[in-house]
Amino acid sequence: MNLRLRRSAGFTLIEAIMVIVITGILAGIVAVFITKPVEGYVDSVRRAELTDNADVALRRIARDVRLALPNSLRTVPNGFEFIMTKSGGRYRDGADGSTGGDVLNFNVVAPGDLSFDVLGPPSEMTANDLVVVYNLGVPGSDAYTGNRALVSSIIGNNVTLASNPFTYPSPSARFQVIDKNAQVVRYLCDGTSLRRITECSLSATSCIPTNALLAGGGTVTASCPNIDYSPNATGRNGLLYISLTLTSGGESVTLFQQIHVDNSP
Repeated sequence: MNLRLRRSAGFTLIEAIMVIVITGILAGIVAVFITKPVEGYVDSVRRAELTDNADVALRRIARDVRLALPNSLRTVPNGFEFIMTKSGGRYRDGADGSTGGDVLNFNVVAPGDLSFDVLGPPSEMTANDLVVVYNLGVPGSDAYTGNRALVSSIIGNNVTLASNPFTYPSPSARFQVIDKNAQVVRYLCDGTSLRRITECSLSATSCIPTNALLAGGGTVTASCPNIDYSPNATGRNGLLYISLTLTSGGESVTLFQQIHVDNSP
């Protein structure tokens, strides 16, 4: 009886080993057919993530550029920069038939005129913000070098300035407002990452800003093979060209964007 039990137990062990071996062989055969589909799925997920990240970065750039002060966008090494506006409006102009109110005069006529009325709803501005009128990006009308005035106070629809540096009136009596805390936005793409830099002032030739990573970093690298800007692509409209390449896992995704820049001051 004991011998029979031992023989039964022996056969059971051998059978178990055979089952394990056969299962391993079948698993190896199945793995040959499953490996490629799994690798393809992982690759497609990585490509989709790279494409999505590049698309989000370019959309963010396009949204910012639409708020750029007219004629302020310019290229810099490895990127571009522009003056960011937060609001704007129309000033009271003596040439539009106004018979009352505070008209904005220009320094060639009245250099001591430091106040004006805002037409329509009050513009979004606070003391120490900057006001720009008819920025052309040329000497004498360049916000980077002086075509800007500090806001001293605001009472209702009347704005008082610290100075009046404006030389040229706007044909449509428009002005733009620059936030005192967010003046110049710079995008830099150095071959490893794409960063949005916001802590640069108008008067500084260089700055040590706070960097916001927009794309790249970690196992992903970001490069911009082409950044070009045509300020007069169509009359008063500029065109910014950006190609962004993200690379990860030996694969690269490149997206190209053309961004319209409104340069009508």
